[in-house]
Amino acid sequence: MVKRILLGLVVLIALASLLFVALSEADLSVDELKSKYANEKSQYIDVQGMSVHYRIEGNWSAPTLVLIHGTAASLHTWDAWVDYLAPYFKIVRFDLPAFGLTGPSPARDYSKEAYVEFLNNFTQELGLTSFHLAGNSLGGDIAWNYAVTYPEKIDKLVLVDASGFLRKENVPTIFKLARNPIGGFLFKHVTPISLIRKNIEEVYYDDSLITDDLVKRYHEFAKREGNRQAFVDRVKQGEVDRTHLLKRITAPTLIQWGKYDEWIPLADATKFDEAIADSKVIEYEAGHIPMEEIPQITAKDALAFLR
Repeated sequence: MVKRILLGLVVLIALASLLFVALSEADLSVDELKSKYANEKSQYIDVQGMSVHYRIEGNWSAPTLVLIHGTAASLHTWDAWVDYLAPYFKIVRFDLPAFGLTGPSPARDYSKEAYVEFLNNFTQELGLTSFHLAGNSLGGDIAWNYAVTYPEKIDKLVLVDASGFLRKENVPTIFKLARNPIGGFLFKHVTPISLIRKNIEEVYYDDSLITDDLVKRYHEFAKREGNRQAFVDRVKQGEVDRTHLLKRITAPTLIQWGKYDEWIPLADATKFDEAIADSKVIEYEAGHIPMEEIPQITAKDALAFLR
């Protein structure tokens, strides 16, 4: 009887191993992804041991606008904003550490403080002394923390469904997966495109706007060599509530928010508005990434505010 049980366990382990191997997806090389997603505007600069992918577009004689994307995204999330705002600003956008073509940080430090110092080093390397700053989700969190730390450098601030207020409920599926020891291990090797599509459907309100090419881009950037491990590292690092510092923000601030955000509730827009002295809120018929879902409407409002 014992031999049969042991034999059964061996067979189960062997089958599980075969299934794991069959479902595993290899990392994609940076060169392969560059051939698809970099363009003639793409540039690279060494910051903190990383080759940071960035673009500078628009009107070089106009005020500078720096754009920061959110979790699991890339500078491409701002494509339509750049098209709309290019005549009015010198626009700087980039792939954050852990994402896009930039990839993982050698230090594996994805705290807010580390991201703020990265942003400061990056903008210093580009010779930027003052600028408008806009960020979505994680990018919004980095943006307002930067405005707290370096208030003299920020002219105006735009927060698009920004994170920062901690919560235990409504944790996104992909975060729950990465925080689980088994789920985190599987995510680093098995990242089905169906999982990526599900997460995009969570951040869009109008799912009809989600194209196969959009899902493919997010999926392929997730598999950029090192990015899956970096995502797990960042999620497991945890969050620290720094929202008591919001009162230090002196820059005029526009808070843009999708009414149907499933990741960060609309109530957080009010919290930001109450904490920041000079701020206003605009709500949209959209989800968590309105600058991608309804770009012309949100870009038009951003332009009116920034000008």
